[in-house]
Amino acid sequence: MNDQRQDISAQLGSAPVGRLLLKLALPTVVAQLVNLLYNIVDRIYIGHIPEVGMTALTGVGLCFPVICIITAFTMLVAQGGAPRASISMGQGNNDAAEEIMGNCFTCLMTLAVLMAAAFWIWGEPLLWLFGASEETIAYALPYMRIYSSGSVFVMLALGMNLFVTPQGFTRFSMITVLVGAVTNIVLDPIFIYGLNMGVQGAALATVISQAVSGVWVLRFLLGKRTRLRLKAAYLRPKCRVMLPVLGLGLAPFVMQATEALLNISFNNSLQRYGGDIAVAAMTVASTVLQMLWIPLQGIGQGAQPIISFNYGAHNFQRVKEAFRVLLKVSMTFMLTGWALVELFPQFFIRIFNDDPALLETAVWTLRLYTASMGLFGIQMSVQQTFTAIGKAKASLFIACLRKVILLIPLIFLLPMFFENKVFAVFLAEPVSDLISVVVSAITFAIVFRRTMAEER
Repeated sequence: MNDQRQDISAQLGSAPVGRLLLKLALPTVVAQLVNLLYNIVDRIYIGHIPEVGMTALTGVGLCFPVICIITAFTMLVAQGGAPRASISMGQGNNDAAEEIMGNCFTCLMTLAVLMAAAFWIWGEPLLWLFGASEETIAYALPYMRIYSSGSVFVMLALGMNLFVTPQGFTRFSMITVLVGAVTNIVLDPIFIYGLNMGVQGAALATVISQAVSGVWVLRFLLGKRTRLRLKAAYLRPKCRVMLPVLGLGLAPFVMQATEALLNISFNNSLQRYGGDIAVAAMTVASTVLQMLWIPLQGIGQGAQPIISFNYGAHNFQRVKEAFRVLLKVSMTFMLTGWALVELFPQFFIRIFNDDPALLETAVWTLRLYTASMGLFGIQMSVQQTFTAIGKAKASLFIACLRKVILLIPLIFLLPMFFENKVFAVFLAEPVSDLISVVVSAITFAIVFRRTMAEER
């Protein structure tokens, strides 16, 4: 084990950065893409239901804030607990690590039950708040109730899988996600079309898939291969254990929760000015953006260990080199994606639905919505590098700048100045992206230079 750690350290400190980035980023990118399949596959199948595909797709899109909220609470506990468990393991204290994991397991399951009950009871008024109409509520409500009823499985699969990776079982962690995604792909057409269950079938397929992933993870954490085992003695939550966990998980919680707020803001405004067709176009546009943004995050996460290790070793020249490679790869990826979307918007729209009315609206809205997308590589590189060198506050500021400070206010402000209100709402995205990229670049230039100077 020591030899393995030394080998990894040697690679981080001396291996060619480009090749090393590919090696570290590829499993993360694959895992994230596979995880994305849960929502994308559902939307593809739902969007092609005969006669009602567009309305059903819009209804399911309205449930995205629910998914974000469930994910946010999962990240609060799991992304706060997994690093702390990893630290305890590094200190040779596996008992403390198992206590953290056991406490997190109980908290995740408790939160899952509470959220399932809350969404079942108050689901309908929440969906009206999210921008539902008389037509879309019939599809949104059953999807949300079934999906939220399976919160236990969603949070078990997503949350507890994060405790597998720090143990060194990265391949197992990736397979966990893959098992669930493949199950979902197989079950979706059976339930949606074969059993004629429509959106309820899509939600049920997702829940069953997450249950399979959850059982897969749970079996591992109760088995003999794992270094950290779930034990009954550690399942009772303790404040001294959970408070530091929740403190560490607050940043990813905020970032995910604001995604829900952002989606609600978009859907509300678009329903007001453009009706269901505008909300459907937004569902397509946001999904296409996710298809590119999530792999981009995987690339950034692959670069983090390289930057962090060399920053800790005071090898600042290699830190700069790693950042340059990350920026180059990220910009190449995003500019390529942006060009494809701008040149062939119909192709991406037809993946989800080929309704002529939707195509007419979605073509220009997708182009507008993604107009500044090619620059995302800059913001992501800056944000991930700040995180890698321990500048968590700067990273959180950049994330909040784009969504909370700029984008959400612009969604409501820009329609005041344009006759075409739908155009104005979609315009908010590229405007906020452009401003946040410029501010991010300036902030990075100042903070990074100052940090390097202080550490020398």
